[in-house]
Amino acid sequence: MIIISGATRGIGKAIYESLKPDYKNVIGLSKNGDNKLGIIKCDISNLSSVKSAANEIKKIDKKAYAFINAAGVASMNLALATPEEIIKKIININLVGTIFTSQVFSPFLIRNGKGRIINFSTIAVKLGIKGEAVYVASKAGVEAYGRTLAKELSPFKITVNCIAPGPIKTDLIRGVTDKQIRNITDQQIFNKTMTPNDIVDIVKLLLSEGSKHISGQSLAVGGS
Repeated sequence: MIIISGATRGIGKAIYESLKPDYKNVIGLSKNGDNKLGIIKCDISNLSSVKSAANEIKKIDKKAYAFINAAGVASMNLALATPEEIIKKIININLVGTIFTSQVFSPFLIRNGKGRIINFSTIAVKLGIKGEAVYVASKAGVEAYGRTLAKELSPFKITVNCIAPGPIKTDLIRGVTDKQIRNITDQQIFNKTMTPNDIVDIVKLLLSEGSKHISGQSLAVGGS
């Protein structure tokens, strides 16, 4: 079984739809939920909501091979001008949500005897993009948390990695101008925007048996 958060939009949706034909159970999580698609309602920034979703998943299976945390939010704001509510929202969903879901879903992988946790960061952590200070801080926290979690879960044959994409035209960067996107891609090794399918390819690599010794890493898609 594979569990994917953020499964109704953007990268999460692309991963969910791509993996569903290949695995017996692919369970999607989303703040909105969608019973018709078999996606469980879950707000990853709320621990009670995450635990409730886990209880629903246990009715299907108590073991999972992978948890993919693709839920996240972003906002372009200068560091000194970011409103309080935006700061809290970004940190709570991106970082606190990663911590909550790791705590709740790791036992599914431990019971399985091996597994994969895949979180999402951003290439902006390495590049230090102007106007993304709080977003970058939240994702830098995700990377640091993942490196430590990788060490703690290694005895259980569970790997923990981050995928750090450059700009991908999804709802996450809606409102970001073409000029702002070019300013980012110009700093990448590959000077172009990526697609959700590029990310799916990396996910499949990390899910494969061949990646069993890759852990605690942040993979920059686009190059930094």
